[in-house]
Amino acid sequence: MKIAIKAEPRKLQGTGASRRLRRTEKVPGILYGGGKDALPIELDHKDLLLKLKQEAFHASVLDMEVGTEKAQVLLRDYQMHPVKPRVLHADFQRVAADKKIHMKVPLHFANADIAPGVKLSAGIVSHIITEVDVACLPKDLPEFIEVDLSNLAAGHSIHLSELKLAKGIELIPLTKGEDLAVATITIPRGAVEAAAAAEAEVEAKAKA
Repeated sequence: MKIAIKAEPRKLQGTGASRRLRRTEKVPGILYGGGKDALPIELDHKDLLLKLKQEAFHASVLDMEVGTEKAQVLLRDYQMHPVKPRVLHADFQRVAADKKIHMKVPLHFANADIAPGVKLSAGIVSHIITEVDVACLPKDLPEFIEVDLSNLAAGHSIHLSELKLAKGIELIPLTKGEDLAVATITIPRGAVEAAAAAEAEVEAKAKA
């Protein structure tokens, strides 16, 4: 999915200038990288706030237009007001088509309802991690990585090495030898106790 965002070069800098900019419903930001000088920019607050609510905006290569410049960029950081729904600042990085990027990508968990650990054992799925660092070319960056839980039994876990990845995507933890657990299914203590009680009752009746 292509996501476009517009910005304008920001002429005035400094704390006072940024404060005045925010009063006009603009957000100060910076565009850097790509072998070019850092460029102070300003963005429309309403548009940026809406885009920040989209998961894909945080894990996609964005098409940015800044004045006459067009660039592919990544959202690298942003600051929010501690109380109000107001964006205070945003950082974007230019990317080159032939250079790998490092990015956090969200995990989407699928088929929990048909997992044996849930369906047969009344277990509960625990999401141990919800995003993972990946390395890939910009064109290969996924919006998310799916975690298929359809075969997960109670007491077992799915690890990073078991995820199905599109070609060209590397999981950074795996390259460091860290095969992290992604999700597991546990049986609630109450259910375990109930099962034990039922088993004891069956045994008692068999002996009677």
